[in-house]
Amino acid sequence: MKGLILKDWYMMKKYCRYYFFVCIGFILLSLISSSNMFFVFYPCLLCGMIPVNLLGYDERSRWTEYVGTLPYTKAQIVSAKYLIGLLTQVAVLILICIAQAVKMGIEGTFVFKEFLLLMMLLLIMASVSSSLTLPFIFKYGVEKGRGAYYVMIGVVCAGSLIATTIFKESIQNEIQLNAVWPIACLVGIGIYVLSWYLSIVFYKKREQ
Repeated sequence: MKGLILKDWYMMKKYCRYYFFVCIGFILLSLISSSNMFFVFYPCLLCGMIPVNLLGYDERSRWTEYVGTLPYTKAQIVSAKYLIGLLTQVAVLILICIAQAVKMGIEGTFVFKEFLLLMMLLLIMASVSSSLTLPFIFKYGVEKGRGAYYVMIGVVCAGSLIATTIFKESIQNEIQLNAVWPIACLVGIGIYVLSWYLSIVFYKKREQ
């Protein structure tokens, strides 16, 4: 299992290096723009595509066939992609949290409730964006499963519009942090876990 994660890490450093620079660029844009939350959410979408791209490289290099000769189960192969995606998402979320906290502090608009709400929205978006594509990819392959990518873009765009509306209204109305938001975060995490499980089931049934 450790070997699979290291292999994906090395591939990510070689083939997905530009993702880091794009994420940094959008995080910087989010510091400038205060009217569109898309710049805040897009890095989550981008990182959600890293496991998909790694699977694409695996298929083109016929790694998916070669790995069958190694002592790894299909559950471990799937889990490696989810873990590398999870580590990437966590790193990006930390960077966004720091950037937004600094921005709010400089502007003198830091309100803990607003900051906490933004972090919850980011967690939900990161969980959902990572979960929609991978089960289809593991079931149908990268080429046939790419349709889920466009669905994920739509979800992130819709989520950014909703978040922008929420924060515009919060300027005039006090944000009420009730039990709905923690429950929504748990639902997002549950969707990620369900996606992980479904990917394992689909991959076990898929013919190589």
